Amino acid sequence: MIEFIRQPWPWYVAGPLIGLTVPLLLIIGNKRLGVSSSLRHICAACAPVKIPFFQYEWKKEAWNLFFVGGIFAGGFIAATFLMNGQPMKVNPNIVSQFSAYGIHDLHSSVPSELFNWHQLLTARGLIMMVGGGFMVGFGTRYAGGCTSGHSIMGISNLQMPSLIATICFMAGGFLMSNLLLPFILKL
Repeated sequence: MIEFIRQPWPWYVAGPLIGLTVPLLLIIGNKRLGVSSSLRHICAACAPVKIPFFQYEWKKEAWNLFFVGGIFAGGFIAATFLMNGQPMKVNPNIVSQFSAYGIHDLHSSVPSELFNWHQLLTARGLIMMVGGGFMVGFGTRYAGGCTSGHSIMGISNLQMPSLIATICFMAGGFLMSNLLLPFILKL
């Protein structure tokens, strides 16, 4: 049984399990799936400032903090106790493309050639880590939610803004990976 858990699950198993989170949250307590709002709840709880954005009853959404804590705990348990010891399987075409940019560590969860303290002080590192982090944070706030909130919860509730946001997420991902990333990796 433990070997089954240690192997990557195919999309047709993992996807429906993630999707079943939506009706489960709705049935349990009329709760909506979303992760990005948890940062707002943490700020409202920990930062006693008079900013109107953080002046709301955050305690009603405390369940979300436990949900996100469970995501972190699950990731920790999986990475610490359930690793199968095999390198991640990466498409050979991707390996050859990234090798041309000097990135060879694609079989780990985070390529060390891209994400380390030294890279943070380079143009490529600043663009990818600081700029990318800003864009994700700004985009999440501007879109009114993150990919999980819109793509999983919003579309399942037949919300047109969530469908539009998901289309934009996908288009942005395609543009980034095919046009901008090769340019940034050459820096």
